[in-house]
Amino acid sequence: MPYKPEYTIEINPNFGRRMSVGKEEMKHIAIAVLALSISFTILYMDIKGFFSSNWVINTLGWFGFSLVAVTSSFLIHELAHKFVAQRMGAWAEFRMYPAGLILGLIMSALGFLIAAPGAVMISGRINDKDNGVISLAGPAVNGVLAVIFYILMILTTGYASILFYLIAHLNIILAIFNMVPIMPFDGSKIYKWNKTVYFMTAGLLVALYIVIRVL
Repeated sequence: MPYKPEYTIEINPNFGRRMSVGKEEMKHIAIAVLALSISFTILYMDIKGFFSSNWVINTLGWFGFSLVAVTSSFLIHELAHKFVAQRMGAWAEFRMYPAGLILGLIMSALGFLIAAPGAVMISGRINDKDNGVISLAGPAVNGVLAVIFYILMILTTGYASILFYLIAHLNIILAIFNMVPIMPFDGSKIYKWNKTVYFMTAGLLVALYIVIRVL
């Protein structure tokens, strides 16, 4: 989810229109993705024998899957915020939350996952509409990815179908979770900008969740 500081800085209006990722940002992204992937691995490795009867191979299999799942959900969500903000001429970079990542590791060991891995920090001449559009990018891309992986689930069978389902489910849950209309979630900025867009987006995501869960 994007985070807009209480203060803003005046910057060149063309700054950021070229999409880029900084070295410090890459470090934060790598640590966040790795920590989240480990958290999901801990959560999923209770499903013994899915990849192999050998617990080492099974754990490595879940880690590989978790890495793909985190990259195709959380990371793309954050990059969507970042690149839309940059296209609007703002400075935007991802920063991890160490405490949130540690919380995720602890919670996954307890059998469920709650984590606050980090957020895209944004500064610049951003009004409510800009902030709403930037915030909408994250849940929207998760919704699209949920549809793509749901279709892949339908087109495949066996283990592949199950794995595609898990990624589709993860994306739609992430999208809906971020639509909560209270700070600091994406939904609060979308709701403040345009209530019609908020309710239409939330409604579509909930409908998609029902399709993925029921059909």
